[in-house]
Amino acid sequence: MSRKGNCWENAVAESFFYSLKVELIYTERYATRENAKQSVFQYIEVYYNRVRPHSSVSSIAPLVFESQCKKVA
Repeated sequence: MSRKGNCWENAVAESFFYSLKVELIYTERYATRENAKQSVFQYIEVYYNRVRPHSSVSSIAPLVFESQCKKVA
């Protein structure tokens, strides 16, 4: 963590929530709060953590990156 007032202290969270809003929330209309919760869960657990490319791991999906690391080790 950085000191108070440094722009880096929330950068990771802000980046994630930006992606969540742009890629999911702003593109959908939810009939109920439960539908929204399920949609967000699916986005995070199925798409964001397994399929979506991340620039921090050579622009590949985290699941692919982890499997490559296991093969090397």
